[in-house]
Amino acid sequence: MRPGPGRARSWLYVPAHRPELLDKALAGPADAVVLDLEDAVPADAKDAARDAAVAAAATPREKQLWVRMNAVDTPWCADDVAALAGTALDGVRLPKAGEPDTVAALADRLDLPLHLLLESALGVEQAFALARAHPRVVAVSLGEADLAADLGVRRPDALAWARQRVVVAARAAGLAAPVTSVWTDLADPDGLERDSREARDQGFFGRSVIHPRQVEPVHRAFTPTGDEVGAARALLDSLSDAAGRGESAWVDERGRFVDAAVVAGAVRVLEQAHPTGVQEDR
Repeated sequence: MRPGPGRARSWLYVPAHRPELLDKALAGPADAVVLDLEDAVPADAKDAARDAAVAAAATPREKQLWVRMNAVDTPWCADDVAALAGTALDGVRLPKAGEPDTVAALADRLDLPLHLLLESALGVEQAFALARAHPRVVAVSLGEADLAADLGVRRPDALAWARQRVVVAARAAGLAAPVTSVWTDLADPDGLERDSREARDQGFFGRSVIHPRQVEPVHRAFTPTGDEVGAARALLDSLSDAAGRGESAWVDERGRFVDAAVVAGAVRVLEQAHPTGVQEDR
């Protein structure tokens, strides 16, 4: 599997023309920060936002710092690429990715890890080709609000098929699990946590957020509980016992049939246990 953007559970968007918010974001609870040059920045602030992003990239930091650039069909894309290429950013998010050849050319120019946002019917249809467009592509995920608008759908469950498509495309291309799209209803943290848990169970890991108060429910959803970690460790312990008996499949002490696929699931739980500690069951 190619290197991905790490095990960040939360990716906090910060408008790049508001540099006073960056220090707060970097010192806050989010696992990673994404400076936005696109939707959150008005046209007359694009230049200032770009300059702020370049300055931030040169500043020492402990968290991952990514930038969401403007889409390739906008008048700001060329300046974004020229400014961001060769910086010390952890990577660049490309919105509205649709054509693999365009992504490959952009990746060559930026020479930075690329996270592709699939926000149109074309992007979803080309998900696998986009995921394999260039070795610098390390992640693909959905932009669900834009995708819903492009498709003309109003029900959230209408995008379930697109979620599974991008999960399969990422896995087939050897990429990390997709990051879940933004939850736009700031007044509904319970809905955010519920939807995040559903996304986790669908094969996603982590979520983009647009406000610091969304971080906690997202972390709860994507951090394995103490019971989940304990069960995974016990299962791997039983693997050692089975190997000593020369068995590759067995029934554990809880009466569960265990084989390689079940073991892989336990390993995934332990990989997702965040280094800052394991969530306790509530």
